[in-house]
Amino acid sequence: MSESMALTVDSHHHYWTATSEKQFLDGGAHDILNRNFGPEQLNPTIKKAGVDTTVIVQSADDSLENDRLNGYALDESIGGVVAWLPLSSPSAAQAELSRMEMAKLRGVRCTVADDPLLWLDTAACIALCRELASRRLCWDIVPITNDQMQAVLRLARTVPELNIIIDHLGRPPADMVGWEPWASNIVELAACPNVAMKISVGIDLLSSWTRWDPFSLERYVEWSLENFGPRRLMLASNWPVVLLQASYSQAWADLVSLVDMHVSSSAEREAVLGGTATDWYGLQQV
Repeated sequence: MSESMALTVDSHHHYWTATSEKQFLDGGAHDILNRNFGPEQLNPTIKKAGVDTTVIVQSADDSLENDRLNGYALDESIGGVVAWLPLSSPSAAQAELSRMEMAKLRGVRCTVADDPLLWLDTAACIALCRELASRRLCWDIVPITNDQMQAVLRLARTVPELNIIIDHLGRPPADMVGWEPWASNIVELAACPNVAMKISVGIDLLSSWTRWDPFSLERYVEWSLENFGPRRLMLASNWPVVLLQASYSQAWADLVSLVDMHVSSSAEREAVLGGTATDWYGLQQV
């Protein structure tokens, strides 16, 4: 990608109506998320942050979510969509793939919480993943446990043609100042060329913090860059979930600062800030 063509991409955010997001809105500290979030709130902010385009990601597990995402994707700020697909039920997933029509569909995801993901090892799910690969769709996943990381690793090795994107740094144990088994899992996943990862903060870690603490992630970002390299890492806001601790502008600026601390060239910086997401999701260049 030439310098003049480089995009800055927010590779992971959500839009929703409050009634559709019951899995997030559990009261208490999450009350700030109990409202509608759409392009009218985000677009002015991303322009000020210098973001050219975004990838919108599913947050509710039903077919209505895909209809909502398709509507949101009409907004010109959206470059790609990661839609809902029930991977644990391959027959239902095939039906949903046939039902939905999305011009900007670039990947799929489903909420897994702390499910050990044993269904990833089934023949039907493996066949489904090969189908996703044939359609050039990525699979996004938020692994937060060691069992989940190992299940993703097995799938990455079994279906090397499927591009897998680990969301939110694979939930590093920053709140406990921990290291293993996260660090070893990153090494193993990075050894699979079909795996990339997002530098972002997930709801699990955000909920554990008493304040916005992005620089507690420095060693985890450095380790991720050392193992994955800048061309398999992408920056993401996780808006509006990040509002639990920080504004979009603050979160984006701080995450960019973390990247700047550990890249050695403008080309590497541009990869993390947009080139990786553009390539992996097949976004249109400008």
